[in-house]
Formats: sequence, structure tokens, C-alpha cells
Amino acid sequence: MSYVTVGQENGQSIELYFEDHGSGQAVVLIHGFPLNGHSWERQEAALLDAGYRVITYDRRGFGASSKPSTGYDYDTFTRDLDALLSHLDLREVVLVGFSMGTGEVSRYLGQYGSERVSKAVLIGPIPPYLLKTADNPEGVDQQVFEGIKDAIRKDRAAYLTQFFENFYNTDALLGSRVSQEVLRLSWNVAARASARATLACVDTWLTDFRADIAKIDVPTLIIHGDADRILPFDATAKRLPELIAGSELVVIANGPHNVLWTFAEEVNAALLTFLQK
Repeated sequence: MSYVTVGQENGQSIELYFEDHGSGQAVVLIHGFPLNGHSWERQEAALLDAGYRVITYDRRGFGASSKPSTGYDYDTFTRDLDALLSHLDLREVVLVGFSMGTGEVSRYLGQYGSERVSKAVLIGPIPPYLLKTADNPEGVDQQVFEGIKDAIRKDRAAYLTQFFENFYNTDALLGSRVSQEVLRLSWNVAARASARATLACVDTWLTDFRADIAKIDVPTLIIHGDADRILPFDATAKRLPELIAGSELVVIANGPHNVLWTFAEEVNAALLTFLQK
């Protein structure tokens, strides 16, 4: 098992678990909430078969990474990513984020630039800015996020069950594009995450990425399902082509939030076509 140390808490190392497979151009896959790096299994298989080197890692607080009490903000998440890229001395890397992972991609390019990065992919993105404000009327009302935090505090296990119903749009797709076993697997992975991290991450969804995405200067692919109930298309991906110069948008018809699993073939085809350009 491979780890990179990204900090300390009370004299103990904070470590990120990562996996590094294959050869060729490196593609770093950054997972969504509340899963871990293994949630990319369908994309990892396609990328390895196509001759890419694939690196996945678990965000702090999730998966096999350390679960500290602090550091649940995008500046820290991005420093963690930079520590991994530096540890592996990656160059010409492709950064691919899903959901929360699109925040790391955006902030990394905004703060660290593109010296190490050749392309970016944002799948089910959280940017540009999810919170409704006077200068961001397309966003989501603050009370929605307060309700999510209350539900997690009251009964995290029950919240996760409801979350995954909307993560996969089970009323429409269960039995056809997602199985009960996948739901069970996702719930089990999420339940093992840090309870503190699960709660703290909700506030990170309200991060303003507008200044970061304005600095993106590499070819960028955006993929989003038009039936996303977690990160609404109109508040997120639909706005990005005008904000990221030269970006491409692929919309997955009837796609829920987790198109990585439910529409894997479509996502993989778009991803590989983009990488081969």
C-alpha cells in the first residue's frame, strides 16, 4: 500500500493513500463525496486498456487515507494534491475530477498553474459557485446546505441512504443502469468515511471557484448529466463553457450525478476522445 505524508496532527502523520498503475501519460483521478478512489473502477479499466498510467487517491477523511479532525477546505485539499503530484514528480499530467474532485482540479490550476498539467476534465462539476448570492443568482439557497448538515448530524447512516438514491436516480435507473449491490457497496464505503469529514465537506461545496476557473489555461472537458439531482446542471456545468476559455461540454442525456457508473461507456468514450486529441 502506498502513502504520501501531507501533514501532522498531534505528532501523528496525516497520510493520503494512493494507487499508481500502468504506464504512459499520467492521469490522476480525484473522487467525489463521500466515496474513495476505487469509485473510478470503470474509468481506470478503460484508461489502462488504452495505455495510460492511472493514479487514484483517497481524499483526507475518506477511504484508506488518514482521518484528521482538520483540513477540510479546498486550500488544504489542493495542497494535498500538490504533495502527491510532487511526490510522484508528475509532468504533463491530466487532472480528472468528479463532483467534489472538480474543486481540487479548479483550485489547483488557479493557485499552482499548469506547469505540471496538460489537460483537465471536470465531471459532474461543483464550480463555478454553488451558493446563491446577490452576484450569483444561479446558485442554490443556503438553507439547502443547512438542511443537509442537520440530516448528517441527526442520522448520518439514514442520510447516506437518501443521498445515494439521488446520486444514482434510483427511481429511474435501479435495475437497468445501477444495481442494488452497487448501492450497498457505495453506502458501505461512505459509512466508513470519517463522520467529521462527511459533515465538514458540506461547507466546502459553497467554495467560490470563479477566480480559479478564470485562470485555467489548458484544454478542458466538462461532462455532466442533465438529470443531476445533486449538483444541478443549470447551476454548474451549463455555465462553465463561457467561463473556461476553449472548454468542451458533453451532456449525458438522462444522466444522474454519478454518470461514472451509470453511463460509464458514454463517459469513457468522451474521456478517451478528449485525451487522444
